Amino acid sequence: MREKGSENVLYVHTFGEFYVTWNGKRIAGRSGAGETQFVSLLQLLLHDHGRGIERNLLEEVLFAGRDLQDRGHAMRSVLYNARKRLRKACLPEPEYIRQSSGVCYWTDEVAVVEDAARMDRLFQEVGAEEDPGRLLELCLSVCYCYTGEFLGTQAKALWAEKEARRYREQFCYCVEHAVELLREQKDYEQMEKLGLHAAKVHPLADWETVTMEALAASGRTVEARKFYDDTVSFYFQEQGMRPCERLTELLHSLGGRMEHSYTAFDEIQELLAEHGERVSGGYICNWPVFEGIYQMLVRMLERSGQSVYLMLCTLVDGKGNPVEDSSVLEQLTDRLCEAVRCSVRRSDVINRYGKGQYLVLLFNTTRESCRILQKRINGRFRSGRQRLGVRYHVKSVICTQKMEQKIMNWK
Repeated sequence: MREKGSENVLYVHTFGEFYVTWNGKRIAGRSGAGETQFVSLLQLLLHDHGRGIERNLLEEVLFAGRDLQDRGHAMRSVLYNARKRLRKACLPEPEYIRQSSGVCYWTDEVAVVEDAARMDRLFQEVGAEEDPGRLLELCLSVCYCYTGEFLGTQAKALWAEKEARRYREQFCYCVEHAVELLREQKDYEQMEKLGLHAAKVHPLADWETVTMEALAASGRTVEARKFYDDTVSFYFQEQGMRPCERLTELLHSLGGRMEHSYTAFDEIQELLAEHGERVSGGYICNWPVFEGIYQMLVRMLERSGQSVYLMLCTLVDGKGNPVEDSSVLEQLTDRLCEAVRCSVRRSDVINRYGKGQYLVLLFNTTRESCRILQKRINGRFRSGRQRLGVRYHVKSVICTQKMEQKIMNWK
């Protein structure tokens, strides 16, 4: 698809994926044999093309790790083949790449438009702008110009890694400033959109908090809770950990703002009831709900004599180490969930704490009953001669609470 105004202009896309188009046709960036050197050459020459690249640097990048007797001859061969490919792509026929005093330049006769260069220009304007309205516009332009890591997976050379870090810092700076300005204007619609974009192009950096804040501030509680659950699940799958505490704080803040229209008591009780068919097994809930149940339970145990245990179930390999193979871990985690759910009682509470880990609150039970439960889970989880197993940590909730109380008294 031809880009607007692309006639006789070389368009260079560097964020997320590297490719070059001429009159709407991609001429570089395809994967395949013989592509690497040509692409590396264009990446160096076309990025900030007005400055030029020292020939020594070109040779270091193009021939890294290769023992060549005559680098000069190899370089001339690369340049010759590059010119040949550019002519075949129907570019005008100047020299394309000129050399002067040991520096290689892209020709001035073929216009180049690069997304990274545009982002640099916009960022310079951000630093000089004082008007809040124009500053917000510029910050958003920088943010949406950035569509992924500079050169993506191809950023292996030192020069590319440095540039990738620089553009990432520019992006983060502009996202933070744009969020501040949008927060002041209470423009939560744009704030949500920006948060989604930031999390997509710079994943696993907790930008989800921007979207969560926008949903919470605009009172969209149902969407906020679903977004929270989806985000926690994503972080578990990708990193085996939870997102930042700020996300949970925003979810908890919703509770204080949830208001309902006037409703009769019987109707309220009906809304609170668990609907659908009666499900056997334990009650599975997300972390905020589990945390709330645990904290309320600790308060209740201060006066009651109930026996409650907290159990952590962790998937381990044949040597007793936590399972880390990402290709099978998600499937095994789901299997462990089913084994736990079917083994505990309906009154027990279950939470997926991380990859290969589940927490269980066991009500009105004993240490011996916990051992029996562990055998029941093992029986449902293990299959054939597999060497995988489950490691258990069990502790009495009331004992933990008493110990915390003693520590408080000592203080």
